[in-house]
Amino acid sequence: MKSPVIAPADRQRLLTQTRRLKMARSAHAYVRGSTRQFYAWLENSPTGIPEGPPVWICGDCHLGNMGPLADGKGRVRIQIRDLDQTAIGNPAHDIIRLGLSLASAARGSDLPGVTTARMLEGLMAGYQAGLAGDFDRGKDRSNRPELIQRLLSQSLRRRWSQLATERLDADRPRLPRGKRFWSLETAEREGLTNLLRATNVSNLISGDHGPDKGAIGLVDAAYWMKGCSSLGRLRYAVLVRLGDGRKARLGLIDIKEADAAAAPRSTLVAMPRDNGVRVVTGARALSPNLGERMEAGRLLDRAVVMRELAPQDLKLELARTTRSEAETLARYLGGVVGRAHGRQMSAPVRTEWSKDLDQKRGGALDTPSWLWRSVVELISLHEAAYLEHCRLYALEAKKPDPGAARTAS
Repeated sequence: MKSPVIAPADRQRLLTQTRRLKMARSAHAYVRGSTRQFYAWLENSPTGIPEGPPVWICGDCHLGNMGPLADGKGRVRIQIRDLDQTAIGNPAHDIIRLGLSLASAARGSDLPGVTTARMLEGLMAGYQAGLAGDFDRGKDRSNRPELIQRLLSQSLRRRWSQLATERLDADRPRLPRGKRFWSLETAEREGLTNLLRATNVSNLISGDHGPDKGAIGLVDAAYWMKGCSSLGRLRYAVLVRLGDGRKARLGLIDIKEADAAAAPRSTLVAMPRDNGVRVVTGARALSPNLGERMEAGRLLDRAVVMRELAPQDLKLELARTTRSEAETLARYLGGVVGRAHGRQMSAPVRTEWSKDLDQKRGGALDTPSWLWRSVVELISLHEAAYLEHCRLYALEAKKPDPGAARTAS
């Protein structure tokens, strides 16, 4: 039986409820979903944060936005995997945001404060090593934490059949309607069809193929409830068929609305005005494996970004961890961000930026005082905001839902 179409007005209500629930599950989840609050704090942040060279930054550099990513030929590297907030700005903002995420995860694992200090020390050491390293070949196997090595091994073993098992109906190539995937309105389906016609979809799909391999057809499409901070923006999953006959294969494309970035941008360098082009340009600078598989477009008069969901693309999930694992992971992820920033800088600029970071160190530990003060203040503010969020969520949950009956019908 065909699932009911959820009207956009009801979608927004359900998406808002889901986002608030996700953010109430843990303090770390709240940190991940409160990007704009982070930048509101940054507007009134303490002095002393170094002003780095203007480069493309992630803008929302937390643990969940990193993981294995395949390039167009299936080669996998750990890179930044979500660039919605990317902008040309101060690279120190990515360091602080990642430091906040690491500190929040450490508190969720009941690790002592000294471990947080050593994580931030490792984060900076890894970041500076990444600045000075080899940005194209990434020779860091010996420095990979066990968690990262396991995740990479899992990524390299994954095939399309596993992705299909996770995302598609068991008995046919179709997106299963229900909690995650919602049926489309006519205007949405027409808009998606036009978008695919106007886009060279072959550029999105990894593997050995090309425009000469046959037609690309839309098999199924649905509204996709996914993410946290992005919930409320347009998002669609599109199943396409590539080629004809026995050699035909399926591909799954993620289409997401590109909204204005919250991250403060540099006034020294011009950025694309179209938000979709901004996201794709930032991705190609920061995360080449992902950026080369992305395209910008327009859907229902809104800027969107299109990317294939490759089987090898995974998210870094950090549950409870030990002191040693946390410290090693912080250093490694600092290196990932350092390489992402450093590949955009000339050698003299990288050297000068690293020297500037060295000059701002101090104290018994090797953590820069500006980073330590920023993370401590942010942890305090976010924990207070998280508790207030939970209180309001609990109060709201007691009220009857006026839209539930309408949605169910």
